[in-house]
Amino acid sequence: MKPPRFQYHAPGSIPEAIDHLAAYGGDARLLSGGQSLVPMLNFRLVEPRALIDLARIPGLAGIRDGDPLVIGAMTRQRALEDSPIIARRAPLMREALRWVGHLPTRSRGTIGGSIAHADPAAELPLVLVTCEGSVCVQGPSGSRSIAADELFESMFSTRIAADEILTEVHLPAAVTGGRYGFDEYARRHGDFAIVAVAVSLEPTAAGPLRARLGASGVGQVPQRLRTAEAVLEAQGLTAGSIAAAATQAAEAVDPVGDANGSADYRRHILKTLLERTLARTAATA
Repeated sequence: MKPPRFQYHAPGSIPEAIDHLAAYGGDARLLSGGQSLVPMLNFRLVEPRALIDLARIPGLAGIRDGDPLVIGAMTRQRALEDSPIIARRAPLMREALRWVGHLPTRSRGTIGGSIAHADPAAELPLVLVTCEGSVCVQGPSGSRSIAADELFESMFSTRIAADEILTEVHLPAAVTGGRYGFDEYARRHGDFAIVAVAVSLEPTAAGPLRARLGASGVGQVPQRLRTAEAVLEAQGLTAGSIAAAATQAAEAVDPVGDANGSADYRRHILKTLLERTLARTAATA
């Protein structure tokens, strides 16, 4: 298949890109890495009048250390995977990145493109939700921040307006002594995950454990497993509490069955994955 005809623009600034978006009245697509958009164009799943390539806009790529950690939307996934800052300050993202596609896709794909695409099986949106991160977007009215738990509306849909551009991703810095894990189940490595889980276990000044658990593939958007978190925070990290948390998580979700498996099948995978990942992460020094 070949893509439909479209106009191509390569603006040199964010305001110029926003002007292009406005000129097409919502009938344009932003090109940030192209690893999802280009196949969709080739299969004619989308037929925009124009593509607006963000690659030539300075300042949209890079990592700024701090709390929160600030990542430019055009930062390539491979750059994140290789970054010592990410390894130290965002270890959950580092864990998740090795599950993202294959090396060629990570070399071209960007963090902003993955998050804005909002694929319910994608790893980076799950990390953003689990870590309680946020994104910065810019449009005709200026910049605004959107928290991760408000960003994703449904499959492939976010609260980013048609005339706005995702410019930055903000992640809280990892806590000293925190433990982080990520796992997923797919037919083959590199395929879209049927179910994925993310685990963040952090000590607090008051003493009790702070648990943040997330899952994808069990709903239209990545979601926090809050009932499972409550079990761990109340009971600590024991074999019994980990098993109970995994059971709570499986009971709390409401997945939709599809060609990859029934709803009960996804619940079973979630329970197994979460219990395994929690046990492995809890044992990490």
